[in-house]
Amino acid sequence: MKSEQFDRPVIYQLLPRLFSNTNRNNKKYGNLDENGCGKLNHITKIALRQIRKQGITHIWFTGLLEHASCTSYPKHNIESDNPEVVKGIAGSPYAIRDYYDIDPDLAENIPSRMIEFESLLKRCHEMKLGVIIDFVPNHVARSYHSDSNPEGVTDLGENDNNNKAFLPSNNFYYLPGENLVLPEQLKQLPYVVSSGKEPYHEFPAKATGNDRFDANTDINDWYETVKLNYGVDYLDHEKKYFDPIPDTWFRMLDILLFWASKNIDGFRCDMAEMVPVEFWNWVIPQVKEKYPEILFIAEIYNPDAYRLYIEDGRFDFLYDKVGLYDTLRMIMKGEKPARHITYEWQKLDGLDPYMLRFMENHDEQRIASPQFAGSARAGWPAMAVSALMNIGPVMIYSGQESGEPGSGETGFSGDDGRTSIFDYCSMPIHLNWVNDGKYDGGGFNEEQKKNYKFYTRLLNLCHHEVFRKGSFYDLMWHNTDSELFSGNFIYTFLRYYQGQAFLVVANFSKNHSVSVRIKFPPDLIRLMNQEANQLISGRDILTGQGKQIKDVNNFFEKGITASIEKSSACVFHLKFKI
Repeated sequence: MKSEQFDRPVIYQLLPRLFSNTNRNNKKYGNLDENGCGKLNHITKIALRQIRKQGITHIWFTGLLEHASCTSYPKHNIESDNPEVVKGIAGSPYAIRDYYDIDPDLAENIPSRMIEFESLLKRCHEMKLGVIIDFVPNHVARSYHSDSNPEGVTDLGENDNNNKAFLPSNNFYYLPGENLVLPEQLKQLPYVVSSGKEPYHEFPAKATGNDRFDANTDINDWYETVKLNYGVDYLDHEKKYFDPIPDTWFRMLDILLFWASKNIDGFRCDMAEMVPVEFWNWVIPQVKEKYPEILFIAEIYNPDAYRLYIEDGRFDFLYDKVGLYDTLRMIMKGEKPARHITYEWQKLDGLDPYMLRFMENHDEQRIASPQFAGSARAGWPAMAVSALMNIGPVMIYSGQESGEPGSGETGFSGDDGRTSIFDYCSMPIHLNWVNDGKYDGGGFNEEQKKNYKFYTRLLNLCHHEVFRKGSFYDLMWHNTDSELFSGNFIYTFLRYYQGQAFLVVANFSKNHSVSVRIKFPPDLIRLMNQEANQLISGRDILTGQGKQIKDVNNFFEKGITASIEKSSACVFHLKFKI
């Protein structure tokens, strides 16, 4: 699915389990019958059309693949996992139980769950929406077993020699002669206590997913997962055995080609930097040889490895979490001045077009949560900066546009400011947008309506040619702090392309609207290829309030003046005399 009009990815992340679940019960540790679960069939054309109208080009469907769960389906021979190695009753979407299957929770007719996924994929493409799914290459559920393997594909670990801690041909790492030791706290969890199941036993123990190569686990470990072996001996100075190609590499290639053959549009690769870059260098070109338009997005948290995973790893885009996200979060919380944004993009040294920008995803706290900013409105300036400062992709998380606060304790995840990915639950504010399947925001209050409109304007603005192709000019260096400019709260930059120019001004102050004067360096007109330096007007096209900048006649002598509301941003369309 390729749309020239929308060639800048604007991604909407959603968990089907949450997105279409209209059960508002949200009982703590509630099971599927009590709290409900969204279904793929319930993500209708009506819903997809409304998502598309927000300016979205791609949907990242999180939690599609079958993963470890405490829910069983006896009629369909699907057993529940031992609850000691499941996080929450629903389970983590990142503890994959079968790489080749759709999670049964998401299906109305369980034997037809793959058909229901393919129907959803078709609906998305009919709405001109690309489909991105998770590829989880670093770890799998401790109960991993595929009953959907294509013909000729054996199970992971089936041919391993588990008497050896490491062999390049093994799919897993082992602790020979040792039993797995799980955290004691697990025995106190309500769903473990009530399950009546025997304690989990694993011998020999396998290494844990977060690179733990001993038999013990901590409550903060990824204890529900096992680490996959790509031919790196972590116990011997990370020695690499890549010749011959390790068996795990071929198995992962098969999985990627299986899903690519369904005509999906991209993979979001979980914890990509925990897998050797040599694997990505080998596998991505092979997939793209058959499916050249398919996207690969890396979840990565080490800035020192960014260039390596783009140039050698062949990724299209990388997470910009440790960098812009972290900086914007600190600015929003008053822990850094807005001026620090400049330092973050400079550190990237030209990699900005490859960075995926966001302010929410399933791992991060909701903007509106008390643990983060306390209101959805506080995220406006940060999202404006994330979306408009470069040509790379931008992403929002389902419920963000509604102001979902992620509040309350639904089970395993606790009350941590996140919408739980481990429990059966729903999103109450998001359901005000769903509005009994109308997806028209009929349940919104006035503030929620404003938030939704802001995101719709912002994300659609990403597709203007200036923000898809134009140059970026940071104006902060030319604007020192003064009575009419504070770099503590204000960040401003220019985007321009083929005679068009937009001035973006973000005000991070939660308490004060400001009147700000912005000065422009003399060489800017030359850079913008303007034949004249006389500014005629500048109207804000983001807030919908029709604001105009002032002092256009003194453009270069004194700069322009604009009023920006608290926790807001404006995008002024600058028009010059021709």
